[in-house]
Amino acid sequence: MVSPALHSPSLPSLDGRVFKMVSSTTSTVDPDAPSVFTYHERDGLLWGEYTGDTVTIGRFVGSREGDRIHVRFGHVLVADGSVVTGEGESDVVSEDGVLRLIEHYEMHGAPQLSVCVEVPAA
Repeated sequence: MVSPALHSPSLPSLDGRVFKMVSSTTSTVDPDAPSVFTYHERDGLLWGEYTGDTVTIGRFVGSREGDRIHVRFGHVLVADGSVVTGEGESDVVSEDGVLRLIEHYEMHGAPQLSVCVEVPAA
């Protein structure tokens, strides 16, 4: 059995938070229309949706243990309508009080890295 302390994040819940992609090794991020991710979280379960930049529609589901999340995702590409699926892990970090997601995943047979930054609530 895993200790509850291992499951307890040191940073706040991602529920209702919105993040925008600021960098990616997979593609050049359009700063005027980046992919935007909306997160939901409850009892260690994560789910959400994303769209923008190279993606017409995307969904993810996963889990959170501490400040590490693991998700499986699927999205449709703007370029050709193809469906891309995969999985990845992200570290939830705080820099100067702003939450960031450092995403590690594999695509095109190679390891990839993306960074998403929380969008301040309006």
